[in-house]
Amino acid sequence: MSRTIAAISTPQGNGGIAVIRISGADAVAIADKVFFGKKRLADCETHTVHYGFIKNERGDKVDEVLVTLMRAPRTFTREDVVEISTHGGSIASHSVMDTLIRAGAYMAEPGEFTKRAFLNGRIDLSQAEAVIDIINATNELAGRSALSQLEGALSREIQSVRKSLVNLAAQMQVTIDYPDEDLEDITVEDIAKTARECESKINNLLATADSGKIIRGGIRTAIVGKPNVGKSSLLNALAREDRAIVTDIAGTTRDVIEEYINLDGIPLILIDTAGIRATDDTVEKIGVEKSRKSIDSADFVIVMIDGTSFFNDEDIEVLCATKHKNRIVLINKADLGQSKYTEAVRNKAAGSIVLEVSAMTGMGLSELAKEIRRVYNLGEMTASNGAVITNMRHKTALIKAKEALVRVYEAIDMNMPSDIASIDLNIAIDALGEITGETVSDDIVTAIFHEFCVGK
Repeated sequence: MSRTIAAISTPQGNGGIAVIRISGADAVAIADKVFFGKKRLADCETHTVHYGFIKNERGDKVDEVLVTLMRAPRTFTREDVVEISTHGGSIASHSVMDTLIRAGAYMAEPGEFTKRAFLNGRIDLSQAEAVIDIINATNELAGRSALSQLEGALSREIQSVRKSLVNLAAQMQVTIDYPDEDLEDITVEDIAKTARECESKINNLLATADSGKIIRGGIRTAIVGKPNVGKSSLLNALAREDRAIVTDIAGTTRDVIEEYINLDGIPLILIDTAGIRATDDTVEKIGVEKSRKSIDSADFVIVMIDGTSFFNDEDIEVLCATKHKNRIVLINKADLGQSKYTEAVRNKAAGSIVLEVSAMTGMGLSELAKEIRRVYNLGEMTASNGAVITNMRHKTALIKAKEALVRVYEAIDMNMPSDIASIDLNIAIDALGEITGETVSDDIVTAIFHEFCVGK
């Protein structure tokens, strides 16, 4: 990390300002070569802002700027950091960047600033991963969860469990290495008890993984029903734009349409499907088959029934095909009057929430959002600032640690020597260390930071 690096940290394109970040031992010296203000940055107090101009090696003005000076260790990277706010647009920022490179800075690699923060001990690996999660967050829940992780919610949980296991391993190792010494022995009951307690804490974290998957990727939600019940109208209403073609002709939708939406803070991947019915039309048959596959792959299903037409065998077939899924049944077109078939639908959809809505006017759609939130306990998640597992790497490491701890207390229960149990205990410790970065390989670290953008 001897090089001093620089990169444009704001998105490319036109804008009010662009920010260029410099980090490293020579950050202030390099900035002083190109920045001309009232005094040299080397003579200024840390965490101060200065007005001036950037000039190239010929002495020509490149841009009018504000420079923020931040000295180590009170910086993101724990190195000296200088941030230059230039005018937006590619010309000004790239010209300043080129001037810095000529003055001795090196172009930063993707994620190199955050990687330095990790390597310098400002954040652990799970917190570093939270940075990219904040950048990539597509909904409020994802943003809040990532911020909680950046603040150390997950790190504290992992460190607490790992500390207990490290202390246990140390006590066991002393007993193994010095069996004849007059030391306070740790009992096998103590070993099994600690292993079970730590496994329980890991199970609590793993229990959040399904919710974490929803936060990060959204709920795959298939809208299904017989033709012309208003599936495409519902998609358009929830997406608030005309994404699907809507006509009075049954069977308009022949293929699957996907749209990512944010429904009152709930991330949904809506899947508009072809109407399910018996048909001799070859193209429509393919669409119906895709609809059935969409039901199988969906996390959640919205079954739509036309409240103005007969509740018939086609509706019943759709209800039967979705009875094994998390679902809500919507009786559509409620703006045209109360359906005569509401009770019949409730009887056939026993155990499922049934709502009367209008995809045309939006009536009842707020209730739909409330019910989805209830089904997935998103209300509790919104109120909670606790750790939620949203990362598959973290989940895999937790499963590895859990399985190792199970082997620890099973070995104790079978009266096996404690040094056998200590092997699995160390596997669990290392697995938890993979999450925070204490035992992770260089290849994994490199792969994680390679996913970052340049400048972060």
